Amino acid sequence: MSSSPQLTLVIPVYNEGANFAALWNELASSIKTPFTTLVVYDFDADNTVPVAQQIINGGETRIKLVRNKYGRGVTNAIKTGLEAVESGPVLVTMADLSDEMTQVDRMYELYLQGYDLVCGSRYMKGGRLIGGPFLKQLMSRMSGLTLHWFRGVPTHDATNSFKLYDAAMVHDLKVESVAGFELGLELTAKAFLNGYRIAEIPSTWRDRTAGTSRFRIMQWLPHYLKWYFHAFRPRLPMRPLRRTPGATTKSNAPAVVSQNHERTTEGAKL
Repeated sequence: MSSSPQLTLVIPVYNEGANFAALWNELASSIKTPFTTLVVYDFDADNTVPVAQQIINGGETRIKLVRNKYGRGVTNAIKTGLEAVESGPVLVTMADLSDEMTQVDRMYELYLQGYDLVCGSRYMKGGRLIGGPFLKQLMSRMSGLTLHWFRGVPTHDATNSFKLYDAAMVHDLKVESVAGFELGLELTAKAFLNGYRIAEIPSTWRDRTAGTSRFRIMQWLPHYLKWYFHAFRPRLPMRPLRRTPGATTKSNAPAVVSQNHERTTEGAKL
């Protein structure tokens, strides 16, 4: 019997009934790591709920429906899901079939090696972004690459929501985000400043084929800019690799990018 920690998926949903059955099939077939799933919805009439409930009624024990406790919005849904995970690795992914589920096992292996944050990266070598509005692509790419090149953040894609976190780290850093998908950028910036270990692997993002996107770039831009500039604050020294008791990896998947030991300065947790 494996003593490795179980992976928890947090999936915020908003009327994803047209996508959810296909999403679940992809999760179940692509992820070999033992996992449970928290499907976080905003309101009881969300059309995702009956689809997920039907799968549960069919005998699936890895899905739990969770009501968003902070009020409507993707950030509040993600916060609700993250707070429900007491310990271990937690992966945030969307329900729109955009993220590359075949990379989840590699992300989990890097977590077992001691990384506190593992980022799926569209903008590193091997990563791809397919479709989506041009302005959204441009701003996401430029923010991720400039944070990597000019600040030394050890991922090329700080704004991507497709990330695996150590739950203890998330609780330590305390999420402050209030709008849009800024939460991924916030936690990446805070993890970097507080010396947590970060790695990235290439991933492909594809624009949704069903449902309606809730991305509002101009409305959310000030929130993104807040955490973008936050990443340029002073840093704390590098933390030692986190040890997962009893955990062993199935392969030696390398951390593609790890934090730069030379660029550390004293600072407060922010």
